[in-house]
Amino acid sequence: MRIWIDLSNSPHPLLFAPIARRLEGLGHEVLVTARDNAQTVELARRHWRDVEVIGGPSPGGGAAKARAALDRIRRLISWARAEHPDGALSHNSYAQIAAARALRIHAVTAMDYEHQPANHIAFRLANTVLLPRVLTEGGGLWRMGATRSKCRPYDGLKEELYLGDFSLNPEALAALGVERGPETVVVIARTPPSGALYHRSDNPLFTQALRVVCAERNARCVVLTRRPEQRRELIALDLPNLVLPERAVDARSLMHASDLVIGAGGTMTREGALLGVPTVSLFAGRTAAVDLWLEQRGKLRRVQKVGDLPPVRRREIEPHDPEELRARSERLIREFVAAVVEPQTVVRPAAAWASARG
Repeated sequence: MRIWIDLSNSPHPLLFAPIARRLEGLGHEVLVTARDNAQTVELARRHWRDVEVIGGPSPGGGAAKARAALDRIRRLISWARAEHPDGALSHNSYAQIAAARALRIHAVTAMDYEHQPANHIAFRLANTVLLPRVLTEGGGLWRMGATRSKCRPYDGLKEELYLGDFSLNPEALAALGVERGPETVVVIARTPPSGALYHRSDNPLFTQALRVVCAERNARCVVLTRRPEQRRELIALDLPNLVLPERAVDARSLMHASDLVIGAGGTMTREGALLGVPTVSLFAGRTAAVDLWLEQRGKLRRVQKVGDLPPVRRREIEPHDPEELRARSERLIREFVAAVVEPQTVVRPAAAWASARG
């Protein structure tokens, strides 16, 4: 089979790299397209040199976003007509799902944020939707067009699939000019997903938190920005002890070496929490069920005002080893691969899902 993977956001190259390797190991051919958005293409080319770049960042404004989406759908349809994939796989790439539906290609997508307004596109147009089982415990997804026959719940979080898929780089901090001294406290922060459809509000709490952290004499705060304008805005703040990488970095090695992760988004915040590093969420959007799941297990702390930030100090326990994390991923890789290569298989969701549907 020829399997088409579409990457529309920065976490997707990491998520789909182990899945692509498994598909290729099973004898399938993997075709990769990517949207030139944030660090998506840069990270994708570390895994696939021949990735086809189609589309760019989502512009501001609802009408402009719609025009950009329609243009990418059109271009993906043209590309797919020439390449003849047998199946399509993404993590909520609405353009790929629509293009695959137009060409009658079996479309498998994953999602893990129930408050994304465009989820109804995936639920209605995709053939299969993979989602964390915790999302089936409420009754809201079926209102977006979800059906029992389409949804395949899995145990755990998507970040567990790929989180251990890296070699720990002990020089990751040094490469950014950060010296890990005996009293140095390292903080890794991720900026808000500004411009995203699910995150339309400003997040002044993030800037307030940076001011507090960077004012600590022994702190070094590495901020991983999503867009060039975010980096320019942070440079203008002229904060002490602030480090702003210019290119995509090995975020997992950086978080593994850190004392605190501050996330104003979703994926990287959950990565920090699952790595076992003290992690706080400053996300300004509606709280995801997967984040509540982590919070209930003591792995994540949500902060709503700057006074609730934890003390900036050295961590007390060591994070998980990549080998330990890799052992958790095998089951999820098998489930994602099976959803693509065995489209005729219908996995009945949990009883909770059935009761939610009534």
